[in-house]
Amino acid sequence: MTQSAPHDGAGVITDYLIREKVPYVFGLCGHGNIGFLDALHARQDEIKTISVRHESIAGFMADVYYRVSGQPTATFTSCGPGSANLPISLANAFFDSVPFFAVTGNIPTSQFNRGAFQETYRHYQADFPSTVRAYCKRVFQPTTAAQLPIAVRQAWKTMVTGRPGPVVLDVPFDIFNEPIHEPTPRPEDWNANISCRCGADPEGVAKAADMLMSATRPVILVGQGVRYGGATKELLALAEKLRIPVAMSASGIGAIDSDHPLALGLVARNGPYQANHAARQADVLLAIGVRFDDRTSSSWIPGYSFTIPPTRLIHVDIDPDEIGRNYPVALGLMADGKTFLRQLLGEIDSRLNRGQMPAERAAWLDAIAGYRKQWNDFIAPGFKADTSPIAPQRAALEIDRAISEQTILVSDIGVHHNWLIQFCKPRHPDSLIGSMGFGPMGFGVGGALGAKLAAPHRPVVAVVGDGAFLMHANVLATAYEYNIPVVYVIWNNYAYGSIRGLQRGYLGGRELATDFKHPGTQTPYNPDFAAMARSAGVHGVSVDRAADLHDAIQQAVAMGKPCVIDANINGDLNPSGAGIWELPGMGRSKPGIGEQFIP
Repeated sequence: MTQSAPHDGAGVITDYLIREKVPYVFGLCGHGNIGFLDALHARQDEIKTISVRHESIAGFMADVYYRVSGQPTATFTSCGPGSANLPISLANAFFDSVPFFAVTGNIPTSQFNRGAFQETYRHYQADFPSTVRAYCKRVFQPTTAAQLPIAVRQAWKTMVTGRPGPVVLDVPFDIFNEPIHEPTPRPEDWNANISCRCGADPEGVAKAADMLMSATRPVILVGQGVRYGGATKELLALAEKLRIPVAMSASGIGAIDSDHPLALGLVARNGPYQANHAARQADVLLAIGVRFDDRTSSSWIPGYSFTIPPTRLIHVDIDPDEIGRNYPVALGLMADGKTFLRQLLGEIDSRLNRGQMPAERAAWLDAIAGYRKQWNDFIAPGFKADTSPIAPQRAALEIDRAISEQTILVSDIGVHHNWLIQFCKPRHPDSLIGSMGFGPMGFGVGGALGAKLAAPHRPVVAVVGDGAFLMHANVLATAYEYNIPVVYVIWNNYAYGSIRGLQRGYLGGRELATDFKHPGTQTPYNPDFAAMARSAGVHGVSVDRAADLHDAIQQAVAMGKPCVIDANINGDLNPSGAGIWELPGMGRSKPGIGEQFIP
């Protein structure tokens, strides 16, 4: 269907989303967006509407839909508290550089600054934009019909160009309904013709090639800029051509097959020995699309994750603000990761064709093989534990064994995430999805629904903490209502386990407000999550042995229906690794294996 003028503001937004091939809008109704809902109703054969039970879930669904499919979607929320529930998922997408298009309703322009129902007016009229400016790329608030078509196309362009991220289109009630005589902007005339895959300058590419070709202990470090930038093929080609091992930040896991001999795994406070020890000894480190946050960098303390300098850092990122933020660079290049890798491969091929060979790497790779063996020996006992409650390392192993190569594993925030990124072995860029920037509980609970809609023919398993699931248990109704067959594994350790671990490690074991206890017996307490699921029409089971967890996951996936597995997990253990983490003023953790590297 092609809309022709005149039509109203809501119709322009809907028509533009359809032209941008948006398949879904996720959201929750309110009096401030009924005009938009009416426009979606008129086009429901071209764009599907999913009604959620809490606005943050809409944002999480849109977020993970993009991470799986690469296609941005949209959300809708109403004025006042409706849109005020959205910033947590906006912030998560913003700090993980994930785009989605948030349409927020506001009060009519004729009521601005009159304190109308649900108006944010105490500092400035209709001031919802101030609420979210820190959590999105930009807010657009058209206040006349003539402004709306321009705002819609500009908002979309802002969302997808440069470093991607969410945008907000804040629409007053009357603008949804006001006639608009201009035609809907055509994406093919505007955004479709913009390329942001900028390359590095030729001199910089040549210098990077010089440094990598001559390095005797090189390491490549990748983040989600490689995963979501579609650069994994080029990454693998470079690693294999120069025989350079590849380490990953938690956001970069899956950029290279975990079983590839050049894959080092996670560099982090809980990183495996071969990853951290190689990265901190590297003479040249090529970092692409990675932020060097505190968990990746062991709180920036030298010798645990990195030793920069003397390691010479080549830092490539689409956002120049990230280059040189936390470490000095020997070479910083503002470039799209995929384009840069193609440039670098071309430069290296030219040199190889001229007979120039890279430095010998055999001794370096042999040393790394030794580090890997030390790590495997260190972790081997944890895989054999057969206890009730289930040992967490064994739980991560059984989850990894139970899922197929094509499964999308979505992790929520909590101690379970640390176990999963350490012991699961993703094979593809979207095999393991987590949040590493803002880190809101509920990301995986809601995001798993978006993952399944984005990839309906692939199994989706969400591993979520008991705390996060209870915060967002409304997803059960959405999963049942729309028959979205996600399998939820609830990592039930009867606590906010990661924070309790900090209390035990840094506060001398003084615990408060982190355990869930029965008021009478003071024994561990949680609702019966399996029964809760069944009350919503969703299949629910409880398990407390490792082998039963493996079987329950496989059976749930085979059912092809929404399922909840309440897994009783030992909450007294925290994952250890070769890095550390510092809480300033409270102290530093100690590595579980190895020690600080001092050049």
